[in-house]
Amino acid sequence: MKITYPLPPNLPEQLPLLTNCQLEDEAILENHLYQQIDLPNQEVRNLVFRDAVFDHLSLANGQFASFDCSNVRFEACDFSNVEWLSGSFHRVTFLRCNLTGTNFADSYLKDCLFEDCKADYASFRFANFNLVHFNQTRLVESEFFEVTWKKLLLEACDLTESNWLNTSLKGLDFSQNTFERLTFSPNYLSGLKVTPEQAIYLASALGLVIT
Repeated sequence: MKITYPLPPNLPEQLPLLTNCQLEDEAILENHLYQQIDLPNQEVRNLVFRDAVFDHLSLANGQFASFDCSNVRFEACDFSNVEWLSGSFHRVTFLRCNLTGTNFADSYLKDCLFEDCKADYASFRFANFNLVHFNQTRLVESEFFEVTWKKLLLEACDLTESNWLNTSLKGLDFSQNTFERLTFSPNYLSGLKVTPEQAIYLASALGLVIT
């Protein structure tokens, strides 16, 4: 079956450079390359990022209610412990970003790529995924509780101790990923593609005795 990948951001080859900016409620950051900007511990509502590239942006420990992000590429950014509750992400690429503890709960993600990121302890609880790809990304102890998804692809990721309770795994492929332990709802397990070794672990977790 042909694999469908997310649409990348549609950006020009060159964007004018900015190395400083301020964040405030309802601010719009757009049409620039934002580079080497450190803005930790911000609390901002209705912030909009669009048609832009952010290179080495730090928003660590920030709170961004009703965040709207479209047609954006993030490169080597630090979003550790950022709160993006109920955010909207459309045609967004996260490349080599620190997403440790980042909270995407209740967010909508369409055509999004997470490439070579560290997203341990990240939360996607109650999120809605439409064509989302995680590639070569650490997702140790991450939360995918009650996620609604359509076309979710995971490749070469570490899913150890990730939580998939109340999320349908039918049609997902975990065989190209690694995990030592996994939390899941047994009634949503049917249709998950795994390796023979992973199948043994899942059977054991279900209480089967393999001899």
